[in-house]
Amino acid sequence: MRIQEKDIVVEGRLLKTVRLDEEWYEDLTNPEAFLQALRANDVNADLLTFWQRFPNSTPKFDYPVEWEDLAVLPVRTFNEWWDSRIKSRTRGLIRKSEKMGITVRETQFDDDFVRGMVEIFNEAPVRQGRPFWHYGKDFETVKREFSRFLFREDMIGAYYQGELIGFVMLANAGEYAYLGQIISKIAHRDKAPNNALIAKAVEVTARKHIPYLIYNYWNETGLTEFKRRNGFEKQSVPRYYLPLTTRGRVGLRLGAHRQLGQILPKTLVSRLKQLRSSFYARRYGATPDNA
Repeated sequence: MRIQEKDIVVEGRLLKTVRLDEEWYEDLTNPEAFLQALRANDVNADLLTFWQRFPNSTPKFDYPVEWEDLAVLPVRTFNEWWDSRIKSRTRGLIRKSEKMGITVRETQFDDDFVRGMVEIFNEAPVRQGRPFWHYGKDFETVKREFSRFLFREDMIGAYYQGELIGFVMLANAGEYAYLGQIISKIAHRDKAPNNALIAKAVEVTARKHIPYLIYNYWNETGLTEFKRRNGFEKQSVPRYYLPLTTRGRVGLRLGAHRQLGQILPKTLVSRLKQLRSSFYARRYGATPDNA
């Protein structure tokens, strides 16, 4: 659904929350007018949520607010990142990747690239301890879904003996570049392709004079440790919540808008994720994969 020329999505069951579908790339500058438009269009939601896009971290609005943690890498030059923001271990992994025959380059979203994407997606049904949402998709589906935003994306591919084994879709969001997709084949993990892809993403970001590179959220997981080793750091931006209904007001007061992982103790969340990973590994006959 589109409201005021912006696509929206509604999430949740008991408490339905509406947000901008493209919130990484769009700002909500007049939330009151947007709220009225939602009501006028009878959008079935209890809460409106929106954030101030990085680097605008000082709250501008007097609404209920919580802080969203992002993984942010300040980018000046590639050499500054290489010399000062990563340690010798990470530099060693990038050098190892090159020595083992990995080449990383900017490429085109053509049929060969899409075929490589399909092979990567269909390598394993489970990634990061849960069913992988792109597993089982065919060529036409992948091409259609991933060609929608090519106007703002650069393709970066990691190749081994001519085979695409990993890629990055690097999006330009204005004041920052955004790693919308980074993935590589599990079978080639020993060659550190993801480290090499990050290095190339930093190089491209620096060349375009974009001051920041963002790699999704900062969640204190194993993936977050990978981000930290590649120079990313935690930066927070305000996320606002505006009730649309009485249920929304009550739910916001009770904290019902938060995900379960935000409410439970971190040790319990970690244990539950391990159990989930083991469950899906047994179900799909795969090795537990949390990376």
